[in-house]
Amino acid sequence: MTRSDLVKRLAAANPHLFQRDVERIVATIFEEIGAALARRDRVELRGFGAFSVRARDARVGRNPRTGKEVVVPEKLVPYFKTGKELRERLNEGRPGT
Repeated sequence: MTRSDLVKRLAAANPHLFQRDVERIVATIFEEIGAALARRDRVELRGFGAFSVRARDARVGRNPRTGKEVVVPEKLVPYFKTGKELRERLNEGRPGT
C-alpha cells in the first residue's frame, strides 16, 4: 500500500473529511514519527508495533562489482518490531497458531 492508497482509503472511510485534510493528517503523522526517530525516541503504536533506532557498527564490506574491500562507517538505521495483536491477526487460522 502506498501513501496515496492510504489517503484514499482513509478519505473513503471518513467522508466527512476533505481529502486534502486526510493528506495533511497522514503527512503530519509520518513527519512526527520521522522526527521522533531522528531524536532517537521510540514510537509505539499499541496493537501495531514499535519503531526505534538501532546503531550498526562500522565494518569492512566488499564492492560487488570489483571485489575490493570498502570501509562502511557506523550508521543509525530504523527498526520496526511488530506488536502482539498484529502478529496474531497475520497468523489467524494458520495451523500451529
